[in-house]
Amino acid sequence: MKLSIIIPAYNEAATVLKMVQLVREAKLPVTKEIIVIDDGSTDGTTVKLKDLAGVTKIFFTENLGKGAAIRAGLKQASGDYVLIQDADLEYDPQDIKNLLRPVLAGKAEVVYGSRFLGPHKNMLFWHLMGNRFLSFITNILYNTTLSDMEVGYKLIPRQVMLALKLTQNRFGFEPEVTAKLLRHGYRIFEVPISYAGREFHQGKKITWRDGLYALFLLLRYRLAN
Repeated sequence: MKLSIIIPAYNEAATVLKMVQLVREAKLPVTKEIIVIDDGSTDGTTVKLKDLAGVTKIFFTENLGKGAAIRAGLKQASGDYVLIQDADLEYDPQDIKNLLRPVLAGKAEVVYGSRFLGPHKNMLFWHLMGNRFLSFITNILYNTTLSDMEVGYKLIPRQVMLALKLTQNRFGFEPEVTAKLLRHGYRIFEVPISYAGREFHQGKKITWRDGLYALFLLLRYRLAN
């Protein structure tokens, strides 16, 4: 099995090289390829990636968003499975093997990590409530029992990702991919992951506006023909 690890990065000069190193060092029972997308960074991320060898690199000339970066990486991916790895050190690549385990055992086809089932740094209260509310709405609309719909760690077959015809450019990727997977009948397997969330002053980018848009997308995709 081959795993394509897609790393979208926007203004992550302080962490992107460290994240690539951690992904490289992660001992996994599969072959892996690493694809890094610089999403129009302006903080020096681009310069740091220029000399990075041994990975596939994609450079945007303007900031198009996480969803657009993931789609660009997906076009270059050749793995049987795709994993999204944020560049900000919130998720530990040592947990990737935990996501792979149910797939390799034949127990699951799509696997999500869950920040609420494993050890984690406490979030801001309203960030926690927002995440749980969106998961709650997802469960009502799509008849499932997810604990962490907005999690960044998602392990999905590449051909399934392509078949979903994803269109969202920014953080709408998370509700879009989840809604479309569930509408296509995929049962999502969750495993505990560790989580060390950043605060806004440390560079966290998602806001309450993205939460409202996620709610809109969950409703829209549920009502779509």
